[in-house]
Amino acid sequence: MIIEMRTYKLKPGKRAQFLQVFHTRSMPAHAEIGMKILGPWPSIEDPDTFFFMRGFPDLASREPMKARFYEGELWKRELEQVLMPMIEKYDVTLVDDSDGLIRWP
Repeated sequence: MIIEMRTYKLKPGKRAQFLQVFHTRSMPAHAEIGMKILGPWPSIEDPDTFFFMRGFPDLASREPMKARFYEGELWKRELEQVLMPMIEKYDVTLVDDSDGLIRWP
């Protein structure tokens, strides 16, 4: 499995609102496409930061699955306008879990 380790730094005071939309709208859409999500985990040290992992079956499936999400109706007509203005910055680190050490629900 290929995993994106994602860190989001949000604009001050936006984490609760962002995570509510993430849980109710974004995560179910990811699951429909076959992307796995672990998290999100709010930072203890920074009230505007959270982390999550997004998993793909393999490297070849990553770009087509992401395109299906980001070119889809939900992202284009709703989530992009709601979520992007709340983000100050985000970082993504791509890792290989071909040994299956991470346990997905």
